[in-house]
Amino acid sequence: MKAMIFAAGLGTRLRPLTNDKPKALVEYQGKPLLQHIIEKLKFYGFDEIVVNVHHFADMIKDFLKKNDFFGVHLSISDESDQLLETGGGLFKAREFLDGNEPFLVHNVDIITELDLGKLFHAFDDRSIAMLAVQNRPANRKLIFSHVNGLLCGWRNLKTGEQIIARKICPQSREFAFSGVHVVSPRIFDFLWQGKYSITTAYLKIARKEPITFYDHTGDMWKDMGTIDSFK
Repeated sequence: MKAMIFAAGLGTRLRPLTNDKPKALVEYQGKPLLQHIIEKLKFYGFDEIVVNVHHFADMIKDFLKKNDFFGVHLSISDESDQLLETGGGLFKAREFLDGNEPFLVHNVDIITELDLGKLFHAFDDRSIAMLAVQNRPANRKLIFSHVNGLLCGWRNLKTGEQIIARKICPQSREFAFSGVHVVSPRIFDFLWQGKYSITTAYLKIARKEPITFYDHTGDMWKDMGTIDSFK
């Protein structure tokens, strides 16, 4: 079982905690965020993990080596030359994730009680991706069809900006993305080289291909990417 951890971010929302270390190594309850995610993935049976790095990349590499890669087959997708964001970062890691089986993607700054095993095994390989979502307050929402559960669009409740991928039915459902998703390797047929968000890619793909959701409303979920979260 393969997984990718997005750990290359600059951690600007966590300053001053990230002035001298990457976001991935900021500690929560006595352990770096990256360790929390690796141990959770390992618990659910993921034994091939790729971590992308950019900000203080060598510190993350040294941390992983010092801990013997936590007993899993762990690879580094090095973005030291250029931060590629989540979409470009996933495309760059293709060599580690390509194949015949789906893989899980997890943001390093998300702490949640979401059952990754149930999520992974709920994936229908007819989909390009299945996004873990919740019905919770958020400025940005993904819009899914009430009829077939497919991704239809995205909107920013704060600015009013909206992106439509498919015709939105009157009974559409809006959810907040949880930063965890299961992805088919077929996605690499639709991604491209460069710097862009995976959400941007999903909204383009959703025009013709199925992107679905997994509702885990009620599970503990926290975005630890901001200084307010730690406070």
